[in-house]
Amino acid sequence: MAGIFRAALIAVRQTRRARMIPGSLAIAAISACTTGSVLSLEPAVDVGSQTSAVPNYAGMQRLVPSNPYMTAAYPRMDEPMAPTEQMPASEVDCRKELKRLGVVYTDLAPIREGQCGIDYPVKVSAIGSIGMKPAATLTCDMAATFAGWTRNELVPSARWRYFSGVKTIRQGSSYSCRRIAGEGVLSEHGKGNALDVMSIELGNGKDIDVRKPGLFAFRTRGFLNTVRADGCEYFTTVLGPGYNYDHRNHFHFDIKNRKNGYRACR
Repeated sequence: MAGIFRAALIAVRQTRRARMIPGSLAIAAISACTTGSVLSLEPAVDVGSQTSAVPNYAGMQRLVPSNPYMTAAYPRMDEPMAPTEQMPASEVDCRKELKRLGVVYTDLAPIREGQCGIDYPVKVSAIGSIGMKPAATLTCDMAATFAGWTRNELVPSARWRYFSGVKTIRQGSSYSCRRIAGEGVLSEHGKGNALDVMSIELGNGKDIDVRKPGLFAFRTRGFLNTVRADGCEYFTTVLGPGYNYDHRNHFHFDIKNRKNGYRACR
């Protein structure tokens, strides 16, 4: 009799366990699908390393005015000029000058960003055999002025000082919609009339950093002083190391139109 009672009790317990299994599985499934709290009704959040992370866009920059090493904007996608776009005679003549100077360029569609923009921009990738890295987006006038200075002043100075030609000009900022730091005035970069040069690579492999050279770097100092002085004959603004902290690591060139032909060469 006792054996029959014990067998019946075991059967009842097994039945109860079988009924509890589906509920336990459901709870486990819910727990596995959410990182929120069921009791507090917090929404589930995907904390996976891929889906919840902010995308790391390769072209994203962080830029501040007057410092090309620190930028703050999403990359702007360049669009080619429409085949039907008609340019004024002055722009046509300017492009003839670019070709005469051996400038390798691409015509871009007009750029309009609030107060900033360029009506007929060009993207310069080289001046003769000298590469521009990265390619610079400029007005045609600024491109022609920079190309003339490069061919007539920069290259001869490099040959005289280092017995070598120029291989690459590394620029830090061409067109960029921003204001002059501390002044609230639209920068010439926002008009495509400015270019910042960070370093110059020579054909012999020497890389000349624009930052102020050491005390005994006589050749480099002489070369950079010549670059700055000659630039004042072409550009209306030449700023570089020694002018202020923002320009400690580059030469800023622009063709800002000022009253009475005033030039800022510092």
